[in-house]
Amino acid sequence: MIDRATVEKILDATEIVDVISDFVTLKRRGANYIACCPFHNEKTPSFSVSPSKGIFKCFGCGKAGSAVTFVMEHEQMTYPEALKYLARKYGIEVHEQEESAEDTADRLKRESMIAVSEYASKFYADALFNTAEGHSVGLSYFRQKRGFSDETIRKFGLGWSPSGRSFAGEPAAATLPRTALQNGYKAEYLLSTGLCYEHGGELVDKFRERVIFPIHSLSGRVIAFGGRTLREDKAVAKYLNSPESDIYHKSRSLYGIYFAKSAIAREQKCYLVEGYTDVISMHQAGIENVTASSGTSLTTDQIRLIKRFTNNVTVLYDGDAAGIKASLRGINMLLEEGMIIKVVLLPDGEDPDSFARSHTRQEILDFLSEHETDFIEFKYDLLSSTIERDPIRKAELIRDIIDTIAVIPDQIARSVYIEQCAQRLGMKEDVLFAEVARVRRKRIESGQFEQRRREEAETRARAAAAAVAEPSSEAETGVPGGTASAVVDDVALKPVPLLEPAERELLYYLLKFGEYSLSFAENQVYGAEAPVLRITVAEYISAQLQDDDLTLQNPLYRRIYDLYFTYRAQLLEEDGSEAAVQPEVLQERLMRRFVNSEDPQVTTTVLDITVVKYEINVKEYLRSQIPERNTIDINVPKAVLVYKLKYVEHTCSQLMESLGHSSDPSEQQEVMHRLKLLLQIKNVLVKDLNRIS
Repeated sequence: MIDRATVEKILDATEIVDVISDFVTLKRRGANYIACCPFHNEKTPSFSVSPSKGIFKCFGCGKAGSAVTFVMEHEQMTYPEALKYLARKYGIEVHEQEESAEDTADRLKRESMIAVSEYASKFYADALFNTAEGHSVGLSYFRQKRGFSDETIRKFGLGWSPSGRSFAGEPAAATLPRTALQNGYKAEYLLSTGLCYEHGGELVDKFRERVIFPIHSLSGRVIAFGGRTLREDKAVAKYLNSPESDIYHKSRSLYGIYFAKSAIAREQKCYLVEGYTDVISMHQAGIENVTASSGTSLTTDQIRLIKRFTNNVTVLYDGDAAGIKASLRGINMLLEEGMIIKVVLLPDGEDPDSFARSHTRQEILDFLSEHETDFIEFKYDLLSSTIERDPIRKAELIRDIIDTIAVIPDQIARSVYIEQCAQRLGMKEDVLFAEVARVRRKRIESGQFEQRRREEAETRARAAAAAVAEPSSEAETGVPGGTASAVVDDVALKPVPLLEPAERELLYYLLKFGEYSLSFAENQVYGAEAPVLRITVAEYISAQLQDDDLTLQNPLYRRIYDLYFTYRAQLLEEDGSEAAVQPEVLQERLMRRFVNSEDPQVTTTVLDITVVKYEINVKEYLRSQIPERNTIDINVPKAVLVYKLKYVEHTCSQLMESLGHSSDPSEQQEVMHRLKLLLQIKNVLVKDLNRIS
C-alpha cells in the first residue's frame, strides 16, 4: 500500500493542466483552460480545467474530478495505478507501508503465479510461429480456418502448446514444463495456475496439442488460458480452461475486456458475445468494443465490470433458438443491474465470428443498428410464435415479460416498458402496473433487495480494498465497481435543496429505529410494498431505495447511510448471531459507533439529525405523550413516500430545465414523454400519501 505521506507528496506536486495536457490540447480562456472533451464526441468545447481549484469538469457529459481522477478515467487505471503514474511523471519515489508476513506471502504467491502465466503465454506464442508443429497445425488453423491475420494473432497473444513428440521428421519441440523448470520457474506455480498436472511423478502440460487463447486481466496481464483441440475425436473435450485460482476468478473475468475497455468507454456501448473467436473476429473487423463471457453463464460481477465503462449493452445471438432461450436469464440480470439492453439476432447459420469475417466494418455496424431491438420485442417474437390461439400460453408469456420488467431498478424505465408492453400485448396499463407492483412486493418480502444490497456492499468493500492495495489486486481479478467509477460517482453527487429535508428524515428513522420491526395491518398498501409480515426499518428503507434505484444525493448523508450497514455487519459478526442481539441494544451500539467516529463531520451530522430540539408548546407536549416508537409503522412508510415524491419532483424540474435548453424536436419529444410518465408516478405517490396521512 502507498503510505499517506507519499500520497500527499504526489498530490502536492501534481499540476492538473500539466497532466491533462499530456492527453488533450488545452486552450486558455481567462483563468481556466478549455478543450473538446476526451470522454465523449463533441464539436464545441465544453471541457473546462481550473488550475486554481485543481479540477476538471465537462459540461456536456458531466465527467469531473481531479488530476488523479482524470488519469484513472482516461487511462482506465485504479487509484494506486494513477498515483504511481503521477509519481513517475514527477520523479517521486513511492514509499509503501509495511506488509504483514501473511500479506507478503500472498502477494509473492500471486506475483509468481502471474509471472509463470506470462512466461507460458510467451512460450505458447513462440511455439506457434517457431516450431514445425505449431506452424503447420496451429498457425494454419488460425490463418486458414479462422481467417486471423498475423497482426491479430500477435495482438491477442494466440499460441500453440507442443505435444512433445517429433513432427514431420523434425525433432520434438520442448514442452512448457521442461522449459519453465529450466528457466527457474517453480513446479508449485505451474500446478497452482492449472498450467500443468502431475503424472507418474512428472509435470504434464494440461493444454498440450491445443491452440491457446490467453485470458488477460483488466490491466492486461495474463491470468488464465483457454485451449482448443483440433482433433475430431469426440471423446476429447473441445475446450479446456484454466481452473479457478488466486489470480483467476472466472465469474469476475471477461474475455477481451483489456482490449475492449477503451473502445467501450469511448463508444458508450458494449457488444456482448459468447466465445473467444467471436471477440477476435469482431476486433479484426474494426469493432473493438466487444467482450465475451467465455461460454459461461453471465454473472453479476461480470455485468458490473462492464458497467464501469458503460450502461449500454447489445447482446449478439446466433440463430440457435435453444441457446437463445437458455441465455434469456442473462437479460434479466443485465436489467437488474440497471443496464440498457438491446438484442440482435444474427441471420440463420451465422454467429458473430462468421458474420464478422464475411462483412466489412460498416456493413456490420449498419446491420447491428438496423436490427437492434429492445428485450420486450425480442422476447415476444421469440416466445409468441405458438401462443396466439392458446390463452394459457399467452398468460404465461405475459407473466414472463412482467417478471423481466419487474427487475428493472429505475422507476421511469419500468414505466416506459410497461407502456410499451401494454400496447404490444393489447392490455390495460393499470393491470400491468399492478402486476409489476405485486412481483416487486414479493421480492421485498423474500428479502431479495436486502440480499442484493449486501452483495453490492461486498463489491464496494472489495473495490475499496483494491484502492489501497497493490494495483494488481483489483485489476488482475477483474473485480468490478472499481475506484475510477466510484470517484466519478462521488463527484456527481451533490446536495439537492428540494431533497435535503426528506433525506434527513430517512436518516433520522434509520439511525434511531433501524433495528426495530415494522408491523403492517393486512389492509395496508403503500405503493409496491404491502402487507409485509416482518421487516425492520433498516431493511424496509434499504429495500425501498433499492426498489427504485434511488441514491441519497447529499454525499455526506450517503456516507452515513452506507456506514450504518457497514457498522451493523461488523457488530453482528462480533456477536456471531443476529438473533442474539436485542434491537434496542444493537441500535444503541450503532449510535455509539457513529458518535465515536474517526470523522468528526460524521459525528456532528449524526447528532444534528438525531438530537431533536423540541419547542415547549401544547402541540409538542401532546406529541411527546405518545412514544415515537409506536408511530414508526405509519411514519417510516410515509417518510419513504415523501422522499420518492420529492425525487420525482426534482427529476421533473431537471427535465423542464433541459427542455428549455434543447432545440432538437426529437429530444423535446422524448423529454415530454418522460415528464408524462413521471406525472403518472407522482399521482400514484400522492394517492398513497393521502391514504396513510
